[in-house]
Amino acid sequence: MTAPFGRALCAMITPFDGDGTLDLDGAQQLAERLVDGGCDGLVLSGTTGESPTTSDAEKSALVRAVVEAVGARAAVVAGVGSADTAHTAELARQAERAGADGLLVVTPYYSRPPQDALADHFRTVADATGLPLLLYDIPGRTGTRIEPDTMIRLAEHPRIAGVKDCAYDLFGTQTVLARTELAYYTGCEEFILPLYALGGAGYISTVANAAPAELRAIIDAFDAGDTAGAALLQRLALPLMEQMMAAGLPGTVTAKALLTELGLPSGPVRAPLRAADPVRVAELRATYEALADGARPAIADEPGGRLAVPRSSAPASRP
Repeated sequence: MTAPFGRALCAMITPFDGDGTLDLDGAQQLAERLVDGGCDGLVLSGTTGESPTTSDAEKSALVRAVVEAVGARAAVVAGVGSADTAHTAELARQAERAGADGLLVVTPYYSRPPQDALADHFRTVADATGLPLLLYDIPGRTGTRIEPDTMIRLAEHPRIAGVKDCAYDLFGTQTVLARTELAYYTGCEEFILPLYALGGAGYISTVANAAPAELRAIIDAFDAGDTAGAALLQRLALPLMEQMMAAGLPGTVTAKALLTELGLPSGPVRAPLRAADPVRVAELRATYEALADGARPAIADEPGGRLAVPRSSAPASRP
């Protein structure tokens, strides 16, 4: 398994002040907390980072601030995707100048280019800088799938290093894993353990904004050979995954609501998104606390305070 940006990555929110302006101090505080909680990498200005509503200058400033905060302790991957190839290439160059370690490039949306044009788009962006690049395959939002055959062709490019996989096609993902060395990061928390077990590199998670250690513990347990413990941790985290990602609100909204409730840097979402209502906020808090009560007693005495499930907490018998 190759993991060019580490294995546990957070799709970080973009903190704003109360008036909706960029909160760089808050971004640095949150970035440090996430790295201390076990994140190997931080993905900025993605879907969770509200990239459609932040300016080019804000995106560059965010990269600079987070790089300054985390230094060499974590990889900083900048989201630079847009519906315009020339603009995307320019955003890539700006991210490189700002100090990013890698790029996340989403499929161009709305125009729905055919596969050959899509491949040319990604190659053009990859040629614009010297940085490694992750393809962001999320057809439910963009309207266009990066087909497995296209992935296999793109894997030949020396700077196309991997994929953030939100295609919900485990068969197609395995096809690409079998024929390339692309690093596959799931962007869907329910697939953290399944994809990792199949040879994926790790995850890029919205839920990690609130629970970085709890998610990191899943892959740490698997790496330690405790597959039952990894499965238990995945199940413990599932209710929070569902509340944040599958209960009718965008992950950006739920992540910011929960972080605000926990007293962490967050701020409002930008329109057209709207804040979560008080009932949902209370549900998020309760679900988060249930995860904390269930998982945190298993925190091991190791640097960073990462979670590890002791063997005694694993099921007595395995299926």
